[in-house]
Amino acid sequence: MKQIYDSAWQIGEDFVLKIYEDVNMLQRNIKILTILEDKGIPVGGIVLTKSKKTYAMDNEYYYILTNKLFGSNITDIHKNTAVSSKMGRVLAKLHKALKECGAQDEFWDNSLMKEMNGWIKVEFIKSNWRYIDEATYCNLVDRMEKMYDKLPVQLIHRDVHLGNFLFDNGKFSGYIDFDLSQRNIRIFDLCYFMLGLLSEEEVVDISEKRWFEILKYFFAGYEQENELLAEEKQAVPYVMEAIELLFAAWFVEQDDIKCAEDAMQIYQFVEKNIERILKVI
Repeated sequence: MKQIYDSAWQIGEDFVLKIYEDVNMLQRNIKILTILEDKGIPVGGIVLTKSKKTYAMDNEYYYILTNKLFGSNITDIHKNTAVSSKMGRVLAKLHKALKECGAQDEFWDNSLMKEMNGWIKVEFIKSNWRYIDEATYCNLVDRMEKMYDKLPVQLIHRDVHLGNFLFDNGKFSGYIDFDLSQRNIRIFDLCYFMLGLLSEEEVVDISEKRWFEILKYFFAGYEQENELLAEEKQAVPYVMEAIELLFAAWFVEQDDIKCAEDAMQIYQFVEKNIERILKVI
């Protein structure tokens, strides 16, 4: 056994064991893995227990064993524009499959707009608007509300980062980790991925110029497989801002001041570059 994440272990060379405390999150992952595998989408197939169940339970913990996918996450996206385009195409194909999954079964419905009007706002009020002034926040909410209903909603991955998309010798080999999957606006995944590249916790260190190049080719690659609406493109910078405010509010709730401030720095970067983002995509 070799621990590969906080809650996952590689077993030999062929399997991955993952532990859960939240059974709902586990069951959501199982449901999506099962549907995607049936559609021939490259995911780690579930290995059944001896009693033919999809997971095992021990006290308050739940365990799932899956086949290990070959490959690893890419780390040179900042060096090669072709990699950015490939990542866009891979996400677009996943979205097509997830849209079919959402039509087959019921999944958790979420709304970034409702979160902005709900718990996110509450956290900033509790902090006495320390991180963003109330007028600026309300202006973003007003702008989003005018365009939100025009944005396509479907089942999304919700945790799109380089670690959850595997490549083997330059070829895409599989998707992992659907624990957070939910119905939400489609462009959430695209915006989340691009913002993640600016995070200090990401494995790549990119310049501002390179980030905009990745943005251009990532979106272009996505549209080779799955066309975006004009309204979605227009909403991108504002959805990006909302996502960073979501992170900031969550870190405020966790009393993690540094991470909250880091999220606000990315928010300010997006705010400063709204027109540039719109022009690039």
